[in-house]
Amino acid sequence: MDKKTLVLGASLNASRYSNIAIKRLISYNQPTVALGLRKGEVEGVKIETEKVPFQGIDTVTLYLGPPRQEEYYDYIVSLSPQRVIFNPGTENSEFYKILRENNIEVEVACTLVMLGTNQY
Repeated sequence: MDKKTLVLGASLNASRYSNIAIKRLISYNQPTVALGLRKGEVEGVKIETEKVPFQGIDTVTLYLGPPRQEEYYDYIVSLSPQRVIFNPGTENSEFYKILRENNIEVEVACTLVMLGTNQY
């Protein structure tokens, strides 16, 4: 069974990496949900703007810089994902500590590279 991914920092802008990640996840048949600043849809994935209590999240892939992450700390922990991927530019040692204290794996990597190299 495929595991659900939450793209946090999702964008409707096709040149943004979060948008590309949604498209790539869908092309790899990964169940995907998204949260961003503006409502919309990418490849059939609805971008939510509220902190929806999604069920069955395995992976959260971050596309928010550290200053914008803090408001999502409790939300992400509440989803009980197996791991959080910190894409380039999202590295945050304070958040790593919180996640590890909650037995959530931290990966500092690029979701697009992971998918392309079969490491996702």
